[in-house]
Amino acid sequence: MTDRPVRVRFAPSPTGYLHVGGARTALYNWLFARQHGGAFVLRVEDTDRTRYVPDALTDLLDGLRWLGLSWDEGPEIGGPYGPYHQSDRLELYHQAAQELIAKGAAYRCYCGPERLAQLREEQRASKQREGYDGHCRHLTSQQIADYEAQGIRPVVRLAVPEVGETTFHDLLRGDITVDNRQLTDLVLLKSDGFPTYSLGVVVDDHHMRISHIMRGEEWISTAPALQRIYDAFGWESPVQAHLPTILDPSGEGKLSKRKKKLADGREMLTFVHEFRQAGYLPEALVNFLALVGWSYDGQTEFFRRDELIELFDLTRVSTSAGAFSYGKLDHMNAAYIRQLGTNDLAGRLLLVLRREGYPAGLDFALKAVPLVRERIKTLPEVIPLVDYCFAERLQYEPELLVQKKMDAESTMVALHKAASCLRAVSPFEEASIETALRALAEGLDLKLGQLLGSIRVACTGKNVTPPLFGTLELIGQQKVIARLERAIALLAG
Repeated sequence: MTDRPVRVRFAPSPTGYLHVGGARTALYNWLFARQHGGAFVLRVEDTDRTRYVPDALTDLLDGLRWLGLSWDEGPEIGGPYGPYHQSDRLELYHQAAQELIAKGAAYRCYCGPERLAQLREEQRASKQREGYDGHCRHLTSQQIADYEAQGIRPVVRLAVPEVGETTFHDLLRGDITVDNRQLTDLVLLKSDGFPTYSLGVVVDDHHMRISHIMRGEEWISTAPALQRIYDAFGWESPVQAHLPTILDPSGEGKLSKRKKKLADGREMLTFVHEFRQAGYLPEALVNFLALVGWSYDGQTEFFRRDELIELFDLTRVSTSAGAFSYGKLDHMNAAYIRQLGTNDLAGRLLLVLRREGYPAGLDFALKAVPLVRERIKTLPEVIPLVDYCFAERLQYEPELLVQKKMDAESTMVALHKAASCLRAVSPFEEASIETALRALAEGLDLKLGQLLGSIRVACTGKNVTPPLFGTLELIGQQKVIARLERAIALLAG
Protein backbone atom coordinates (compact mmCIF):
# COMPACT_ATOMS: atom_id res chain seq x y z
CA MET A 1 0.00 0.00 0.00
CA THR A 2 2.01 2.99 1.27
CA ASP A 3 3.99 3.99 4.34
CA ARG A 4 2.52 7.48 4.33
CA PRO A 5 -0.07 8.47 6.97
CA VAL A 6 -3.56 7.78 5.66
CA ARG A 7 -5.14 10.89 4.21
CA VAL A 8 -8.09 10.49 1.86
CA ARG A 9 -10.34 13.03 0.22
CA PHE A 10 -13.80 13.48 -1.19
CA ALA A 11 -13.65 16.19 -3.81
CA PRO A 12 -17.08 16.99 -5.23
CA SER A 13 -17.78 19.66 -7.78
CA PRO A 14 -20.71 21.98 -6.93
CA THR A 15 -22.23 21.48 -10.37
CA GLY A 16 -25.06 19.35 -9.01
CA TYR A 17 -26.55 17.83 -5.89
CA LEU A 18 -25.06 14.98 -3.87
CA HIS A 19 -25.79 11.78 -5.81
CA VAL A 20 -25.90 8.44 -4.00
CA GLY A 21 -22.97 7.33 -6.16
CA GLY A 22 -20.93 10.22 -4.80
CA ALA A 23 -22.17 9.44 -1.30
CA ARG A 24 -20.92 5.84 -1.67
CA THR A 25 -17.51 7.19 -2.72
CA ALA A 26 -17.46 9.54 0.27
CA LEU A 27 -18.48 6.69 2.58
CA TYR A 28 -15.70 4.36 1.44
CA ASN A 29 -13.13 7.13 1.89
CA TRP A 30 -14.54 7.98 5.32
CA LEU A 31 -14.54 4.35 6.48
CA PHE A 32 -10.96 3.88 5.29
CA ALA A 33 -9.80 7.01 7.11
CA ARG A 34 -11.56 6.08 10.34
CA GLN A 35 -10.27 2.52 10.23
CA HIS A 36 -6.67 3.65 9.88
CA GLY A 37 -6.82 6.64 12.20
CA GLY A 38 -6.30 8.92 9.23
CA ALA A 39 -7.84 12.14 7.96
CA PHE A 40 -10.93 12.52 5.78
CA VAL A 41 -10.51 15.69 3.74
CA LEU A 42 -13.36 17.47 1.98
CA ARG A 43 -12.22 19.56 -0.98
CA VAL A 44 -14.51 21.57 -3.23
CA GLU A 45 -13.46 21.48 -6.88
CA ASP A 46 -15.29 24.60 -8.01
CA THR A 47 -13.25 25.72 -11.02
CA ASP A 48 -15.92 24.85 -13.59
CA ARG A 49 -17.72 28.18 -13.38
CA THR A 50 -19.96 27.53 -16.39
CA ARG A 51 -21.78 24.65 -14.67
CA TYR A 52 -21.76 26.02 -11.12
CA VAL A 53 -25.06 25.48 -9.23
CA PRO A 54 -25.46 28.08 -6.43
CA ASP A 55 -27.09 25.82 -3.83
CA ALA A 56 -25.17 22.66 -4.71
CA LEU A 57 -22.48 23.17 -2.07
CA THR A 58 -25.06 23.60 0.69
CA ASP A 59 -26.73 20.40 -0.50
CA LEU A 60 -23.40 18.54 -0.52
CA LEU A 61 -22.45 19.63 2.99
CA ASP A 62 -25.92 18.97 4.40
CA GLY A 63 -26.03 15.54 2.77
CA LEU A 64 -22.68 14.48 4.21
CA ARG A 65 -23.64 15.75 7.66
CA TRP A 66 -26.99 13.90 7.51
CA LEU A 67 -25.16 10.68 6.63
CA GLY A 68 -22.79 11.24 9.54
CA LEU A 69 -19.71 11.55 7.31
CA SER A 70 -17.95 14.30 9.22
CA TRP A 71 -14.80 15.69 7.63
CA ASP A 72 -11.55 16.42 9.47
CA GLU A 73 -10.44 19.20 7.13
CA GLY A 74 -12.36 21.26 4.65
CA PRO A 75 -15.05 23.93 4.30
CA GLU A 76 -16.34 25.48 7.53
CA ILE A 77 -13.57 23.96 9.67
CA GLY A 78 -10.36 24.68 7.74
CA GLY A 79 -7.16 22.72 8.25
CA PRO A 80 -3.39 22.85 7.74
CA TYR A 81 -3.49 22.37 3.96
CA GLY A 82 -6.20 24.86 3.00
CA PRO A 83 -7.83 26.68 1.49
CA TYR A 84 -10.19 23.86 0.56
CA HIS A 85 -11.98 25.53 -2.36
CA GLN A 86 -10.02 25.27 -5.60
CA SER A 87 -11.16 28.75 -6.62
CA ASP A 88 -9.10 30.06 -3.68
CA ARG A 89 -5.95 28.21 -4.79
CA LEU A 90 -5.42 29.68 -8.28
CA GLU A 91 -1.96 31.04 -7.56
CA LEU A 92 -0.78 27.54 -6.67
CA TYR A 93 -1.95 26.19 -10.03
CA HIS A 94 -0.29 29.05 -11.91
CA GLN A 95 3.00 28.31 -10.17
CA ALA A 96 2.65 24.61 -10.96
CA ALA A 97 1.95 25.32 -14.64
CA GLN A 98 4.98 27.60 -14.86
CA GLU A 99 7.12 24.88 -13.27
CA LEU A 100 6.06 22.37 -15.92
CA ILE A 101 6.70 24.88 -18.72
CA ALA A 102 10.19 25.54 -17.33
CA LYS A 103 10.86 21.79 -17.31
CA GLY A 104 9.67 21.41 -20.89
CA ALA A 105 6.84 19.18 -19.67
CA ALA A 106 4.15 21.68 -20.70
CA TYR A 107 3.73 24.48 -23.22
CA ARG A 108 1.51 27.43 -24.07
CA CYS A 109 -1.05 26.83 -26.79
CA TYR A 110 -2.56 29.72 -28.76
CA CYS A 111 -4.98 27.73 -30.91
CA GLY A 112 -8.43 29.27 -30.92
CA PRO A 113 -11.81 27.53 -30.87
CA GLU A 114 -12.15 27.80 -34.66
CA ARG A 115 -8.93 25.91 -35.37
CA LEU A 116 -9.72 23.24 -32.75
CA ALA A 117 -13.20 22.72 -34.21
CA GLN A 118 -11.76 22.40 -37.72
CA LEU A 119 -9.16 19.94 -36.45
CA ARG A 120 -11.89 17.75 -34.92
CA GLU A 121 -13.88 17.78 -38.16
CA GLU A 122 -10.83 16.77 -40.19
CA GLN A 123 -9.97 13.96 -37.76
CA ARG A 124 -13.52 12.63 -37.85
CA ALA A 125 -13.65 12.83 -41.63
CA SER A 126 -10.43 10.84 -41.94
CA LYS A 127 -11.43 8.53 -39.06
CA GLN A 128 -8.39 9.50 -37.03
CA ARG A 129 -8.29 9.49 -33.26
CA GLU A 130 -9.51 12.83 -32.00
CA GLY A 131 -7.12 14.96 -29.98
CA TYR A 132 -4.86 17.94 -30.11
CA ASP A 133 -2.20 17.66 -32.83
CA GLY A 134 0.62 19.46 -30.99
CA HIS A 135 0.51 22.47 -33.32
CA CYS A 136 1.89 24.86 -30.66
CA ARG A 137 4.27 22.39 -29.07
CA HIS A 138 7.35 23.56 -30.92
CA LEU A 139 6.68 27.25 -31.55
CA THR A 140 9.69 29.51 -31.95
CA SER A 141 10.26 32.50 -29.70
CA GLN A 142 9.23 34.78 -32.54
CA GLN A 143 5.97 32.91 -33.13
CA ILE A 144 5.15 33.10 -29.44
CA ALA A 145 5.91 36.83 -29.44
CA ASP A 146 3.63 37.34 -32.44
CA TYR A 147 0.74 35.54 -30.73
CA GLU A 148 1.30 37.52 -27.55
CA ALA A 149 1.33 40.79 -29.55
CA GLN A 150 -2.12 39.87 -30.88
CA GLY A 151 -3.42 39.69 -27.31
CA ILE A 152 -4.25 36.00 -27.54
CA ARG A 153 -4.55 34.44 -24.09
CA PRO A 154 -3.06 30.94 -24.29
CA VAL A 155 -3.93 27.77 -22.48
CA VAL A 156 -1.21 25.59 -21.00
CA ARG A 157 -1.01 22.02 -22.32
CA LEU A 158 0.78 18.95 -21.03
CA ALA A 159 3.55 17.72 -23.33
CA VAL A 160 2.89 13.98 -23.39
CA PRO A 161 5.87 11.87 -24.55
CA GLU A 162 5.30 10.82 -28.17
CA VAL A 163 6.74 7.34 -27.63
CA GLY A 164 6.66 4.76 -24.88
CA GLU A 165 3.96 3.73 -22.44
CA THR A 166 2.38 5.00 -19.24
CA THR A 167 1.48 2.61 -16.44
CA PHE A 168 -0.46 3.24 -13.26
CA HIS A 169 -1.41 0.75 -10.58
CA ASP A 170 -4.98 0.27 -9.42
CA LEU A 171 -5.31 -1.49 -6.07
CA LEU A 172 -8.37 -3.40 -7.28
CA ARG A 173 -7.45 -3.99 -10.92
CA GLY A 174 -3.66 -4.24 -10.98
CA ASP A 175 -1.37 -2.47 -13.45
CA ILE A 176 -3.04 -0.64 -16.32
CA THR A 177 -0.81 0.37 -19.22
CA VAL A 178 -1.56 2.59 -22.21
CA ASP A 179 0.49 3.55 -25.25
CA ASN A 180 1.44 7.23 -25.02
CA ARG A 181 0.22 7.67 -28.59
CA GLN A 182 -3.28 7.11 -27.20
CA LEU A 183 -2.91 10.14 -24.95
CA THR A 184 -3.33 13.75 -25.97
CA ASP A 185 -1.69 16.98 -24.89
CA LEU A 186 -4.52 17.87 -22.56
CA VAL A 187 -5.15 21.38 -21.27
CA LEU A 188 -3.84 22.02 -17.77
CA LEU A 189 -4.58 25.72 -17.36
CA LYS A 190 -7.42 27.41 -19.22
CA SER A 191 -7.18 30.84 -20.80
CA ASP A 192 -9.30 32.31 -18.00
CA GLY A 193 -6.65 31.32 -15.47
CA PHE A 194 -8.61 28.45 -13.96
CA PRO A 195 -7.09 24.97 -13.88
CA THR A 196 -8.69 21.99 -15.55
CA TYR A 197 -9.60 19.00 -13.42
CA SER A 198 -6.37 17.25 -14.37
CA LEU A 199 -3.99 19.92 -13.08
CA GLY A 200 -6.10 20.88 -10.06
CA VAL A 201 -6.56 17.36 -8.76
CA VAL A 202 -2.88 16.41 -9.04
CA VAL A 203 -1.57 19.61 -7.48
CA ASP A 204 -4.10 19.51 -4.65
CA ASP A 205 -3.66 15.82 -3.88
CA HIS A 206 0.10 16.36 -3.69
CA HIS A 207 0.05 19.49 -1.55
CA MET A 208 -2.69 18.09 0.71
CA ARG A 209 -0.58 14.94 1.14
CA ILE A 210 -3.34 12.59 0.02
CA SER A 211 -2.21 8.99 0.44
CA HIS A 212 -5.11 7.10 -1.16
CA ILE A 213 -7.61 7.98 -3.86
CA MET A 214 -10.94 6.18 -4.10
CA ARG A 215 -13.15 7.36 -6.92
CA GLY A 216 -15.58 5.95 -9.49
CA GLU A 217 -14.35 3.73 -12.29
CA GLU A 218 -15.52 6.31 -14.85
CA TRP A 219 -12.31 8.17 -13.97
CA ILE A 220 -10.03 5.31 -15.07
CA SER A 221 -9.68 6.87 -18.51
CA THR A 222 -8.16 10.00 -16.96
CA ALA A 223 -5.66 8.13 -14.76
CA PRO A 224 -2.87 7.70 -17.35
CA ALA A 225 -2.80 11.44 -18.09
CA LEU A 226 -2.75 12.19 -14.37
CA GLN A 227 0.15 9.78 -13.99
CA ARG A 228 1.99 11.73 -16.69
CA ILE A 229 1.49 14.91 -14.64
CA TYR A 230 2.80 13.23 -11.49
CA ASP A 231 5.81 11.99 -13.43
CA ALA A 232 6.40 15.44 -14.91
CA PHE A 233 6.58 16.97 -11.44
CA GLY A 234 8.59 14.06 -10.07
CA TRP A 235 5.94 13.40 -7.42
CA GLU A 236 4.79 10.06 -5.98
CA SER A 237 1.17 9.42 -6.89
CA PRO A 238 -1.29 8.26 -4.21
CA VAL A 239 -2.52 4.68 -4.07
CA GLN A 240 -5.50 4.45 -6.39
CA ALA A 241 -8.67 2.36 -6.34
CA HIS A 242 -11.43 2.89 -8.88
CA LEU A 243 -14.78 1.86 -7.44
CA PRO A 244 -17.40 -0.11 -9.38
CA THR A 245 -20.30 1.63 -11.08
CA ILE A 246 -23.72 1.64 -9.43
CA LEU A 247 -26.32 0.49 -11.96
CA ASP A 248 -29.98 1.37 -11.97
CA PRO A 249 -32.39 -1.24 -10.55
CA SER A 250 -32.78 -2.96 -13.91
CA GLY A 251 -29.07 -3.72 -13.91
CA GLU A 252 -28.76 -2.00 -17.28
CA GLY A 253 -26.99 1.33 -17.39
CA LYS A 254 -25.54 3.60 -14.75
CA LEU A 255 -27.79 4.96 -12.01
CA SER A 256 -28.31 8.32 -13.64
CA LYS A 257 -29.77 11.61 -12.45
CA ARG A 258 -32.59 11.35 -14.98
CA LYS A 259 -35.90 10.46 -13.40
CA LYS A 260 -37.37 7.03 -14.13
CA LYS A 261 -40.21 4.98 -12.75
CA LEU A 262 -39.64 1.90 -10.64
CA ALA A 263 -41.62 -1.27 -11.25
CA ASP A 264 -43.99 -0.36 -8.40
CA GLY A 265 -44.72 3.03 -9.94
CA ARG A 266 -42.58 5.08 -7.57
CA GLU A 267 -40.22 7.66 -8.99
CA MET A 268 -36.60 6.59 -8.81
CA LEU A 269 -34.56 8.56 -6.29
CA THR A 270 -30.92 9.38 -6.95
CA PHE A 271 -29.95 12.37 -4.81
CA VAL A 272 -29.25 12.05 -1.09
CA HIS A 273 -31.69 14.84 -0.20
CA GLU A 274 -34.44 12.88 -2.02
CA PHE A 275 -33.86 9.82 0.15
CA ARG A 276 -33.92 12.03 3.22
CA GLN A 277 -37.19 13.65 2.12
CA ALA A 278 -38.66 10.23 1.34
CA GLY A 279 -38.15 9.09 4.93
CA TYR A 280 -35.13 6.83 4.71
CA LEU A 281 -32.92 6.75 7.79
CA PRO A 282 -29.29 7.79 7.38
CA GLU A 283 -28.22 4.68 9.29
CA ALA A 284 -30.02 2.46 6.77
CA LEU A 285 -28.75 4.32 3.72
CA VAL A 286 -25.15 4.15 4.98
CA ASN A 287 -25.44 0.41 5.65
CA PHE A 288 -27.03 -0.14 2.24
CA LEU A 289 -24.46 1.92 0.30
CA ALA A 290 -21.58 0.15 2.03
CA LEU A 291 -22.81 -3.10 0.47
CA VAL A 292 -23.19 -1.73 -3.06
CA GLY A 293 -19.76 -2.85 -4.14
CA TRP A 294 -18.29 -4.29 -0.92
CA SER A 295 -19.04 -7.42 1.04
CA TYR A 296 -17.71 -8.71 4.34
CA ASP A 297 -18.58 -12.39 4.05
CA GLY A 298 -21.25 -12.50 1.35
CA GLN A 299 -23.97 -13.15 3.94
CA THR A 300 -24.04 -10.50 6.67
CA GLU A 301 -26.39 -7.65 5.79
CA PHE A 302 -26.62 -5.42 8.83
CA PHE A 303 -23.68 -3.53 10.27
CA ARG A 304 -23.48 -0.88 12.93
CA ARG A 305 -21.31 2.06 11.96
CA ASP A 306 -18.52 0.99 14.31
CA GLU A 307 -18.64 -2.48 12.73
CA LEU A 308 -18.31 -1.02 9.25
CA ILE A 309 -15.26 0.95 10.37
CA GLU A 310 -13.69 -2.17 11.85
CA LEU A 311 -14.52 -4.60 9.03
CA PHE A 312 -14.31 -2.50 5.86
CA ASP A 313 -11.55 -3.82 3.62
CA LEU A 314 -10.72 -1.86 0.49
CA THR A 315 -9.25 -4.95 -1.18
CA ARG A 316 -12.65 -6.67 -0.90
CA VAL A 317 -14.37 -4.02 -2.99
CA SER A 318 -15.65 -5.60 -6.19
CA THR A 319 -14.64 -4.52 -9.67
CA SER A 320 -18.06 -5.54 -11.00
CA ALA A 321 -20.90 -3.06 -11.26
CA GLY A 322 -23.87 -3.65 -8.97
CA ALA A 323 -27.54 -2.73 -9.28
CA PHE A 324 -29.18 -0.33 -6.85
CA SER A 325 -31.95 -2.40 -5.22
CA TYR A 326 -34.73 -0.26 -3.81
CA GLY A 327 -36.38 -3.40 -2.46
CA LYS A 328 -33.31 -4.20 -0.39
CA LEU A 329 -33.08 -0.59 0.80
CA ASP A 330 -36.75 -0.65 1.85
CA HIS A 331 -36.14 -3.90 3.73
CA MET A 332 -33.13 -2.41 5.51
CA ASN A 333 -34.90 0.83 6.32
CA ALA A 334 -37.86 -1.03 7.85
CA ALA A 335 -35.47 -3.07 10.00
CA TYR A 336 -33.68 0.06 11.21
CA ILE A 337 -37.02 1.72 12.02
CA ARG A 338 -37.99 -1.28 14.16
CA GLN A 339 -34.68 -1.02 16.03
CA LEU A 340 -35.12 2.63 16.99
CA GLY A 341 -36.02 3.44 20.57
CA THR A 342 -39.51 4.76 21.17
CA ASN A 343 -38.39 8.31 21.89
CA ASP A 344 -36.06 8.37 18.91
CA LEU A 345 -38.68 7.09 16.46
CA ALA A 346 -41.33 9.40 17.92
CA GLY A 347 -39.09 12.40 17.33
CA ARG A 348 -38.48 11.43 13.71
CA LEU A 349 -42.17 10.75 13.06
CA LEU A 350 -43.07 14.08 14.64
CA LEU A 351 -40.84 15.92 12.17
CA VAL A 352 -42.55 14.16 9.25
CA LEU A 353 -46.06 14.89 10.54
CA ARG A 354 -45.34 18.55 11.18
CA ARG A 355 -43.64 18.91 7.81
CA GLU A 356 -46.88 17.72 6.22
CA GLY A 357 -48.91 20.20 8.22
CA TYR A 358 -50.40 17.95 10.91
CA PRO A 359 -50.54 19.66 14.36
CA ALA A 360 -49.07 16.67 16.18
CA GLY A 361 -47.36 16.86 19.55
CA LEU A 362 -44.73 14.65 21.10
CA ASP A 363 -47.31 12.83 23.25
CA PHE A 364 -49.23 11.91 20.10
CA ALA A 365 -46.07 10.66 18.38
CA LEU A 366 -45.10 8.56 21.41
CA LYS A 367 -48.53 6.89 21.44
CA ALA A 368 -48.36 6.29 17.68
CA VAL A 369 -45.00 4.50 17.76
CA PRO A 370 -46.19 1.06 18.98
CA LEU A 371 -49.11 1.19 16.54
CA VAL A 372 -47.06 1.91 13.40
CA ARG A 373 -43.52 0.67 14.07
CA GLU A 374 -44.06 -2.73 12.41
CA ARG A 375 -46.14 -1.29 9.56
CA ILE A 376 -43.85 1.26 7.93
CA LYS A 377 -40.80 0.93 5.70
CA THR A 378 -40.19 4.68 5.44
CA LEU A 379 -41.12 7.46 7.84
CA PRO A 380 -43.82 9.16 5.67
CA GLU A 381 -45.75 5.91 5.56
CA VAL A 382 -46.97 6.88 9.04
CA ILE A 383 -49.26 9.52 7.52
CA PRO A 384 -52.05 7.31 6.10
CA LEU A 385 -51.92 5.32 9.33
CA VAL A 386 -52.76 8.32 11.54
CA ASP A 387 -54.05 11.13 9.30
CA TYR A 388 -57.68 10.49 10.33
CA CYS A 389 -56.79 11.58 13.86
CA PHE A 390 -56.58 15.18 12.64
CA ALA A 391 -59.59 15.25 10.30
CA GLU A 392 -62.36 17.70 11.09
CA ARG A 393 -64.97 15.45 9.43
CA LEU A 394 -64.40 11.95 8.10
CA GLN A 395 -65.62 11.07 4.62
CA TYR A 396 -66.98 7.53 4.07
CA GLU A 397 -70.05 5.76 2.76
CA PRO A 398 -72.52 4.92 5.60
CA GLU A 399 -72.97 1.35 4.34
CA LEU A 400 -69.32 0.67 5.26
CA LEU A 401 -70.44 0.87 8.91
CA VAL A 402 -72.62 -2.23 8.51
CA GLN A 403 -70.68 -5.45 9.05
CA LYS A 404 -71.44 -8.97 7.85
CA LYS A 405 -74.63 -10.49 9.32
CA MET A 406 -75.66 -7.05 10.62
CA ASP A 407 -78.08 -4.45 9.32
CA ALA A 408 -78.37 -0.71 9.76
CA GLU A 409 -80.60 -0.99 12.84
CA SER A 410 -78.37 -3.47 14.70
CA THR A 411 -75.33 -1.38 13.76
CA MET A 412 -76.96 1.78 15.19
CA VAL A 413 -77.69 -0.08 18.43
CA ALA A 414 -74.09 -1.35 18.65
CA LEU A 415 -72.61 2.10 18.00
CA HIS A 416 -74.95 3.72 20.51
CA LYS A 417 -73.94 1.21 23.16
CA ALA A 418 -70.28 1.66 22.22
CA ALA A 419 -70.53 5.43 22.66
CA SER A 420 -72.09 5.01 26.11
CA CYS A 421 -69.49 2.38 27.02
CA LEU A 422 -66.50 4.41 25.89
CA ARG A 423 -67.82 7.60 27.52
CA ALA A 424 -67.50 5.83 30.84
CA VAL A 425 -63.96 4.49 30.27
CA SER A 426 -61.39 6.15 32.52
CA PRO A 427 -58.54 6.45 32.01
CA PHE A 428 -59.09 6.37 28.23
CA GLU A 429 -56.19 4.05 27.51
CA GLU A 430 -55.67 1.03 25.31
CA ALA A 431 -56.00 -1.64 28.02
CA SER A 432 -59.17 -0.24 29.59
CA ILE A 433 -60.71 0.41 26.15
CA GLU A 434 -60.07 -3.22 25.19
CA THR A 435 -61.61 -4.55 28.38
CA ALA A 436 -64.75 -2.42 27.94
CA LEU A 437 -65.32 -3.27 24.27
CA ARG A 438 -64.75 -7.00 24.70
CA ALA A 439 -67.35 -7.03 27.45
CA LEU A 440 -69.73 -4.98 25.30
CA ALA A 441 -69.43 -7.34 22.32
CA GLU A 442 -70.21 -10.29 24.55
CA GLY A 443 -73.17 -8.46 26.07
CA LEU A 444 -74.55 -7.59 22.61
CA ASP A 445 -74.04 -11.19 21.45
CA LEU A 446 -71.79 -9.92 18.64
CA LYS A 447 -68.50 -11.22 17.46
CA LEU A 448 -65.76 -8.85 18.55
CA GLY A 449 -64.80 -8.30 14.89
CA GLN A 450 -68.30 -7.11 14.04
CA LEU A 451 -68.34 -4.51 16.79
CA LEU A 452 -64.81 -3.32 16.15
CA GLY A 453 -65.41 -3.18 12.38
CA SER A 454 -68.25 -0.71 12.79
CA ILE A 455 -66.34 1.36 15.36
CA ARG A 456 -63.26 1.41 13.13
CA VAL A 457 -65.11 2.88 10.16
CA ALA A 458 -66.98 5.36 12.38
CA CYS A 459 -63.83 6.63 14.05
CA THR A 460 -61.27 6.44 11.22
CA GLY A 461 -63.24 6.32 7.97
CA LYS A 462 -61.18 3.27 6.98
CA ASN A 463 -61.62 -0.49 6.97
CA VAL A 464 -57.96 -1.13 7.82
CA THR A 465 -55.99 0.64 10.53
CA PRO A 466 -53.40 -0.15 13.15
CA PRO A 467 -54.78 -2.07 16.19
CA LEU A 468 -58.06 -0.41 17.08
CA PHE A 469 -57.79 -0.17 20.88
CA GLY A 470 -54.57 1.82 20.65
CA THR A 471 -55.95 3.77 17.70
CA LEU A 472 -58.95 4.91 19.73
CA GLU A 473 -56.65 6.12 22.50
CA LEU A 474 -54.65 7.99 19.88
CA ILE A 475 -57.77 9.69 18.50
CA GLY A 476 -58.89 10.73 21.98
CA GLN A 477 -62.06 10.11 23.98
CA GLN A 478 -63.96 13.27 23.07
CA LYS A 479 -63.37 12.88 19.34
CA VAL A 480 -64.20 9.15 19.42
CA ILE A 481 -67.59 9.81 21.07
CA ALA A 482 -68.38 12.59 18.59
CA ARG A 483 -67.53 10.37 15.62
CA LEU A 484 -69.65 7.50 16.92
CA GLU A 485 -72.62 9.84 17.33
CA ARG A 486 -72.17 11.18 13.80
CA ALA A 487 -72.07 7.59 12.45
CA ILE A 488 -75.37 6.85 14.21
CA ALA A 489 -76.88 9.97 12.61
CA LEU A 490 -75.65 8.92 9.16
CA LEU A 491 -77.30 5.51 9.53
CA ALA A 492 -80.50 7.10 10.77
CA GLY A 493 -80.62 9.10 7.57
